[in-house]
Amino acid sequence: MPSKKITEVLKSGRILVSDGAWGTFLYKKGLQSGECPEKWCLERFDDVKDIAQSYIDAGADMVETNSFGGTVYKLEHFGLAGKVSEINEAAARASKAAAGPENWVIASIGPTGKMLVTEEVTEDEMYDAFKVQAIALAKGGADAICIETMSDKEEASLAIKAVKENTDCEAIATFTFERTVRGDYRTMMGVSPTDAAEAAIEAGADVIGANCGNGMERMIEIVREMRAAEPSTPILVHANAGLPTNIDGKDVFPESPSDMAGFVDGLIDAGANIIGGCCGTTPDHISAIKAVVVKRGGN
Repeated sequence: MPSKKITEVLKSGRILVSDGAWGTFLYKKGLQSGECPEKWCLERFDDVKDIAQSYIDAGADMVETNSFGGTVYKLEHFGLAGKVSEINEAAARASKAAAGPENWVIASIGPTGKMLVTEEVTEDEMYDAFKVQAIALAKGGADAICIETMSDKEEASLAIKAVKENTDCEAIATFTFERTVRGDYRTMMGVSPTDAAEAAIEAGADVIGANCGNGMERMIEIVREMRAAEPSTPILVHANAGLPTNIDGKDVFPESPSDMAGFVDGLIDAGANIIGGCCGTTPDHISAIKAVVVKRGGN
């Protein structure tokens, strides 16, 4: 484990670089459509570790884990409900093996796919699902837990509380926003960047932010709104490599490493403290982002 927590380092004014896409990498390594990505943590551990290592080698200060769909609600679809703890612990161990003692593991927790508003699950049931996952990720060596791609602030708050109440990990909470016809940003549940930031901090998040759904340019607007709402809380951005277009049945992300790097200064000026990538990004994208951060003297 690094000697300092992420938030302690950020207080010095340092800008940190996170990793890039995992799903894109897994498919390049042979993951088949309909296959459980998280199962690779048990069956193809070295391939999972290699993804994390590729981002560390590219200059990332922190890496996520192959555990986005690691709650019981996701894993039960693959007949893996009894392996939640085993899979998540292995996911963290794989990334920790790559990160080493100098870099952080920010373990991934994604949405459960269940709706509180329709009473598909209770708050207690959802909390318990996040609790089991968070404890296993911490046991595997996670330094922080990145609760990401959230659209419902209640679900995000339960995940944050599960992390803070059951582990010593820092809690990162990022939401996915879409630009509306009015030009502002909302999650699919109608949550604004301001609402998301306030709810996450109230629940105990150490870092807030946005991931997926937008390229770097639009993330600048989202970060600016979050920073206005919360002047002092660190903000993380995991942006897509632009907005995808479908070519021959495949989503293609148009932004090159230099394209994404061109927006890094704007993101930092808007208030971002940690910058990485989401869908479509590669180690080359992260390396380009790192170069800009280093040039600014932030890393």
